[in-house]
Amino acid sequence: MSTIKRLELSQFRNIEKLSLPADERVNLIFGANGSGKTSLLESIYVLATGKSFRSTKTAPLIKQGSGEFTVFAELSGGVSVGLQKFRQQKPVLKLQGHKQQNWVATARLLPVQVLDSNTFRLLEGSPGERRRFLDWGVFHVEPGFIDAWRNSRKCIANRNALLKSVPLDRGQLKAWNVELARESALVDQSRCRYFQEFEPVFTRVLSELTELEGITLQYRRGWDMNQELLEILERNEKLDVRYGTTQGGPHRADIIVRQGGILAAEVLSRGQQKMLVSALKLTQGVIQSAMESRRCIFLVDDLPAELDEENRSRICRFLQKLEGQVFLTCVEDSTLKNSLDWSASITKFHVEHGKISR
Repeated sequence: MSTIKRLELSQFRNIEKLSLPADERVNLIFGANGSGKTSLLESIYVLATGKSFRSTKTAPLIKQGSGEFTVFAELSGGVSVGLQKFRQQKPVLKLQGHKQQNWVATARLLPVQVLDSNTFRLLEGSPGERRRFLDWGVFHVEPGFIDAWRNSRKCIANRNALLKSVPLDRGQLKAWNVELARESALVDQSRCRYFQEFEPVFTRVLSELTELEGITLQYRRGWDMNQELLEILERNEKLDVRYGTTQGGPHRADIIVRQGGILAAEVLSRGQQKMLVSALKLTQGVIQSAMESRRCIFLVDDLPAELDEENRSRICRFLQKLEGQVFLTCVEDSTLKNSLDWSASITKFHVEHGKISR
């Protein structure tokens, strides 16, 4: 299991320079709004994935007046990961001092999960958000998934470009249909295997965290379950040409969450939705924990602002039971006084104006 032993930031958001000697279990980070708590969580996520959970671009993460930001982490086992981003330039990621072409190896090393106000919109958000949720889990348990996923995206992009061309080259279209169908089948098979493992674990986690009943999950692969994708692509050629886009495929997959046969987002209260989404996220943590040396790192932003005391206690205790590394933020540390098991390993950090102290 990789945990962050030391985190160093330079010129990241409102943080000029920061060094955090992290606890291998729970890190409670508290301070006023705007002090840099969420930026600290964001830096971990950016290091692990190359993306921010707060912004679609990385350039705005550079502190005003600076030319670049740096995020560095020393991990358990003597592994080091560093990221540097200059304005108007691509980020440079290094693992053990070696420059990386992508984030695949780092993402596997640091399987981070976020629980924040945006996370709780998973149920009412777009199918794309639920696909990303599903694919995060598949990526971490199916080694070959990332290649099939990338290939399917490439096929869809090329096929869509071809659909818009005049005149239409049907020979090329047929070739892309065959390749897309092949790669899509691999993506779907991986997703199906993961979903079959996920569903019973989710049921158990949900019952431990909530009193919700009648919750069901359904995986939709993005095309008719009773037909091969190749047949659908060929049959829907005219429709696809008209819209200039591929109507069926793994890029249309979704997870449907219902209570009593009705979409959960339509019948559950906001509080119930937040707990259900928390159960979904924590289920992925349980599955990761079952894999040797692959526990999640959870980044939990301002839980007291999102959940009442009883529910945040359930979430916190469950996180501690997973025995992974957790970074929790809140305004006042007293708001989590009754939510955590203080007999366990917990380190508190106070953040003020981008500076941290214990």
